[in-house]
Amino acid sequence: MSVRKVPPPARLLVSAIYREEARFEEVLARLPERWGPVERTGGPFPFDRTDYYEREMGAPLYRRFAVMERLVARDTLPEAKLASEALERELSGNGMRTVNLDPGLLTEENFLLSTGKNYSHRVYLRDGVFADLTLVYRQGEYRALPWTYPDLASPAIRAFLAEVRGELMECRKKERGKSRCG
Repeated sequence: MSVRKVPPPARLLVSAIYREEARFEEVLARLPERWGPVERTGGPFPFDRTDYYEREMGAPLYRRFAVMERLVARDTLPEAKLASEALERELSGNGMRTVNLDPGLLTEENFLLSTGKNYSHRVYLRDGVFADLTLVYRQGEYRALPWTYPDLASPAIRAFLAEVRGELMECRKKERGKSRCG
């Protein structure tokens, strides 16, 4: 019989896909209202492996990450997704999004992204929010899965996420039981 326990908190990251850098800067200015200070950012990384968002946002598109300072309980992903959707609406123009925001959780074991879209590999959480197992950490690196979005499978993004994981591991050693790292 297994003994249930709450897993350690995760690092909250917010993935932003956008066309204009000023939009990402606006996101950075607004994130602390919801989740506290931004510890660091990653990117920009080209978002050019699909044209999925081009009709709505134009091209070229980029992906960046905002890494939040405060660690979060792993069951808070739905709240983060709902808050990010509200921010997307606030930043939209003419009924079109100018930025796509997907909060995610980075842990020692994996990287999850939140989504409102169901698919075979996604797990329903609540309130219309699903968790997408995007990358798994094995043999010293984050590894892509058959369904991982191509840009997230890139060596540059996986290396960035591995750096954030290393910082999380160091934080855990130094700050046992605290909700902040950084």
